[in-house]
Amino acid sequence: MKISVGQFRPGGDVSDNLRTMRGLAEKARSEGSELIVFPEESMFSIGKVEGSLAAAVDENWSTFVQQLSFIAVELGIAIVAGGYEGSGEDRPYNTLVLVDATGKIVDTYRKLHLYDAFSYQESTRIKPGDGGIKVVTIGDLTVGLMTCYDIRFPEQARALADRGADLILVPAAWFKGDHKVDHWETLLKARAIENTVWIAAAGTSSGHTIGHSAILDPMGIPQVFLTDENEGVVTTDVSRRRIADVREFLPVLKNRRFARNEEIVESH
Repeated sequence: MKISVGQFRPGGDVSDNLRTMRGLAEKARSEGSELIVFPEESMFSIGKVEGSLAAAVDENWSTFVQQLSFIAVELGIAIVAGGYEGSGEDRPYNTLVLVDATGKIVDTYRKLHLYDAFSYQESTRIKPGDGGIKVVTIGDLTVGLMTCYDIRFPEQARALADRGADLILVPAAWFKGDHKVDHWETLLKARAIENTVWIAAAGTSSGHTIGHSAILDPMGIPQVFLTDENEGVVTTDVSRRRIADVREFLPVLKNRRFARNEEIVESH
């Protein structure tokens, strides 16, 4: 199955962002892609919102999701993208939405780990997710969903792998800073290698974020990637066969001594 990641620089206007996303999705579809993954904050950049965040979310979330469905149907491509969903409180959820190629909303994932690190406090404006981890089916692949800071928590990726994920999607708005590109690239490779799964990461390329979108195979080898381009799409084939081949000579999930409940597994 061919999949793509799309990288761009979201602004504060939802309509402008959707136009950019449509153009990137059209390019991905022309390359034969059945799924395109867009970054966290694709709906709008929280730093570009004027006035009340809660009001902006209430005004735009439903429209954003509806327009993603229209794009998916028009182009015949499944879409995963990040936005902000109302919670009934002042703090919205940081939410990924997945729509399939028929425009159906397959599922949503609310970011579990909020970015309260490196002198930033996401939790002051965003409510943590309450729906647990999410694994969905897209085409012939089982797909796990994570958002940005979640990638620093290996237990979440392992839980997705335990639930059968072939591919983990990581929309992000990864902040710039000392060693931050190194952290990003290392963490993506680690999550792929330790779980022998594919990783597809889509990053924003705003002035304060790094971009560096990529798709990595189960050996942690980047198959396609971008750096800090303002806009771009990269596409590659993702297969279960590659997972099976890697797990034949690198059976880390089979060899492990710790189960989900953290009890030592008896060796045989």
